Amino acid sequence: QVQLVESGGGLVQAGGSLRLTCAASGRTFSGAAMGWFRQAPGKEREFVATITRSGGLTHYADSVKGRFTISRDNAKTISYLQMNSLKPEDTAVYLCAATSGFPATVPSEYRYWGQGTKVTVSS
Repeated sequence: QVQLVESGGGLVQAGGSLRLTCAASGRTFSGAAMGWFRQAPGKEREFVATITRSGGLTHYADSVKGRFTISRDNAKTISYLQMNSLKPEDTAVYLCAATSGFPATVPSEYRYWGQGTKVTVSS
């Protein structure tokens, strides 16, 4: 089993950067693909990025490609989401998730979820 806790959210101006952290507990972190999703008020949960168990492969939503970078440190059981060139439309609660299956872009493929960290981008 994996427990996930996100941190690093906050208020930032458009064009700024934030780095989100997802700290995982449990011995199966290195065996889990990780994903980041976001959910804005009144909207469905949206895929942001995913990374394989080894960290060797990543995949991004078109809306964040070139601006966001997902990474992981299996020794520290942490996943990161570096967010640059932030836009007001990036405002949302960001959640990390873990799956023992393959990296996926749909929330239903992930078994474990954190509580989320709020990101607000002002214009």
